[in-house]
Amino acid sequence: MNTKIIGDIAVIYSEEPLITDAQTALDLTATVYYEHNVTKMAINKEAISEGFFKLSTGFAGKVVQKFVNYHFSVAVIGDYSKYTSKPLKDYMYECNNGNHLFFVASEDEAVQKLKGLE
Repeated sequence: MNTKIIGDIAVIYSEEPLITDAQTALDLTATVYYEHNVTKMAINKEAISEGFFKLSTGFAGKVVQKFVNYHFSVAVIGDYSKYTSKPLKDYMYECNNGNHLFFVASEDEAVQKLKGLE
């Protein structure tokens, strides 16, 4: 895991999934908060288990609930073109219009989206 701080945002890159269930999402948010004292995080898509993008599993809902409960805003950086599920695309659209979870294409876009929450 590689972490850098941009203002009040932790930007995290990992080739291995860091978020594999609700508990690991909570563990990561706690680590980021205690080590860097921030509640905004950008993370690459590869750091999240692929099961997150299968809405029928309920995994995404449980993870997002952890973010909401602990007042975290998260931007997931990646290429989403391989996903064809209309419900997933609708979910991503709705998230991008909220305050807790965003799906973006680049680190710059993630930082801009999270800075806009101030």
